[in-house]
Amino acid sequence: MKDLDVLVLAAGRGTRMKSQLPKVLHPIAGRPLVYYPVRAALDLGARSVVVVVSPDARDAVEAALAQHLPGAPLAYAVQTQALGTGDAAKAGLAKLPGSGHVLILYGDTPLLEAAHLQPVFEPLARGAALSFLTFLAPDPTGYGRVVRDASARVQAIVEERDLQSDAQRSIAEVNAGIYAGRADVLHAALAAVEPKNAQGEYYLTDVVHEVARIHEVGTARLDPEVLAGVNDRQQLGQAEQLIFARIRGRLARSGVTIVGEPHIDDTVEVAPDARIETGVRLRGATRIGAEGLVDVGSVLEDAEVGNGAVIKPYSVIMQSRVGAGAVLGPFCHLRPGSDVGDAAHIGNFVETKNARLGPGAKANHLTYLGDVDVGARSNVGAGTIVCNYDGFAKRRTTIGEDVFIGSDSQLVAPVSVGDGAYVGTGTTVTQNVPAGALAIGRARQENRPDYARGLRERLRERAAVEKKR
Repeated sequence: MKDLDVLVLAAGRGTRMKSQLPKVLHPIAGRPLVYYPVRAALDLGARSVVVVVSPDARDAVEAALAQHLPGAPLAYAVQTQALGTGDAAKAGLAKLPGSGHVLILYGDTPLLEAAHLQPVFEPLARGAALSFLTFLAPDPTGYGRVVRDASARVQAIVEERDLQSDAQRSIAEVNAGIYAGRADVLHAALAAVEPKNAQGEYYLTDVVHEVARIHEVGTARLDPEVLAGVNDRQQLGQAEQLIFARIRGRLARSGVTIVGEPHIDDTVEVAPDARIETGVRLRGATRIGAEGLVDVGSVLEDAEVGNGAVIKPYSVIMQSRVGAGAVLGPFCHLRPGSDVGDAAHIGNFVETKNARLGPGAKANHLTYLGDVDVGARSNVGAGTIVCNYDGFAKRRTTIGEDVFIGSDSQLVAPVSVGDGAYVGTGTTVTQNVPAGALAIGRARQENRPDYARGLRERLRERAAVEKKR
């Protein structure tokens, strides 16, 4: 529909969320809640989308959508007072031309996609002036009932609190809250709506009765699961699980192997032939290359993982890059600013921060690498610590190419180790090591024959005395 404009009503206070954050900005699978209906509107080919917000939420909503939908044709209308959905729709319509067609969505319906919305337009193609989505509810309590005449023509939607009879209460067909219609008809109907209900609010549902008095009103049925709105944290979590399932299905159809039920944000990209194991959490701008493996229990956020890289179980990678063919983990932690080169190895219980490892470099065990550059093919032994913080400032260490750092060494920044150098096990490096040099900084070993037996006796006697005190 080329002349389609969309209103997304997102001014609700969301008091049941019990949060200072506006309801429509609560995150769900890596996106703000309001993103999903706006995305659906854009996928329908809408020429413009107007998001109706409350005065105190406008800046935050606008910033969030600009981040997640850069360049999208979005406009904003402010509902200055919380006078109901009809009043919110009026505020939004004021931003639109009086011609064409208008679709009205809500900012808290994240499961609706463009394909789900197509049926609402079918009655319009047959000549209806207004159309809305309905579903059959086994228990309609709390929903607006769709009231029809004897010939099944729509007469009105009556909200739960305004039902007048048991016959109306027993109606199973309920309103889903999604409307589409001619812009001129909606403008006229909203102008005629008055706050005649107990709350003194303008109901958008009253538009149906106004239009039905003059024009044909059509309906379309939809699965209630995709129509579900989010009103509290429990519903938010339930909707997120469904979106995670959709994401897994989409990735599997694109050629990604998905094992179990990893949680993958909508913002994540995974290339074909990659494998994502159970218990994995992928967040933010994470990118997994072709044939990459992210194994059980790993957590990645804003991470770039190259083709064929292997992330072994229970590794954590934050705002870092992993090169092609690199092997990480298990139980390693890449903190922000880390860059692991192609075919490099980061092993178990290794932590990095603002560290760069060249191609083929290795740090396989129990090591901390902070604010350091490690050259290609260098090996950092178990228990090595880069002492990058002096209590006031971070300082950088440079390790050249083809360097061997022995186990249990400490490199006190700022210091550099030249290409091809060798640092002996247990050394504390406080001075630059020239290329090709051997650095040894441990105390000389002294053996005292038969000393151990007497030492034990003295220590045993001392312990006995202290125990009696």
